[in-house]
Amino acid sequence: MPKSTRRRIVARLILWGTLIVGIPVGILALIWLVTMPDVEALARHNPKSTALMERRLATASEKGRTVTAQWTWVPLGRISSDLRRAVIAAEDASFFVHEGFDWEGIRDAALYNLEAGEMKRGGSTITQQLAKNLYLSSERSMFRKAREALITRSLEQHLTKERILELYLNVAEWGRGVYGAEAAARHHFGKSATELTLDEAAWLAAMLPSPQRYDPIRKTAALTKRHQRILRWIHKVQAAPP
Repeated sequence: MPKSTRRRIVARLILWGTLIVGIPVGILALIWLVTMPDVEALARHNPKSTALMERRLATASEKGRTVTAQWTWVPLGRISSDLRRAVIAAEDASFFVHEGFDWEGIRDAALYNLEAGEMKRGGSTITQQLAKNLYLSSERSMFRKAREALITRSLEQHLTKERILELYLNVAEWGRGVYGAEAAARHHFGKSATELTLDEAAWLAAMLPSPQRYDPIRKTAALTKRHQRILRWIHKVQAAPP
């Protein structure tokens, strides 16, 4: 959506919100206009940092620790196809067919959480996770979820699926101070991202839900179970008829 069009829409929202239901809605619309990131620029430029990285640095500083980020940007073509497949299988199997939101996944996660009696699954797509990593805080609020949805939609509108995947694989957290596939491959396996085997790729994909807790060198029962599940998913897709 062009910026001029977005401004006109928000201007109307501010007017309607103020006239119909009072000042708060108008203020929220104004905040949305001011804080909405320039997602279109990501089509041409790689981010210099992310909200997640800055938050991790701030947390470490508050605790008196010094953390040097390991982060090397590489194009999608220099990331193992096995890692790409493993991450999609683990995080967002419908990535190439949905438009930012996997409604079936969200429904399944909601049913699972209802049965479990607590929030255990989020149903977030790769695009939603990218929006959070790049731009958002860790707070849980309706306003943050609304921003996440708007940014997710904007990412899908302005970027190709390949670019979204490239961005995600380059900014995802893979350990304390370790960001992106290249740094993860070198930190955990001593090789470049393009050299990763399917087994190694599955270990890295298995880390993603809790990258500061899991480590493929220390193969816990939970991490091993997820690693095996990811390999089964990948082999199942490969064995499926075209």
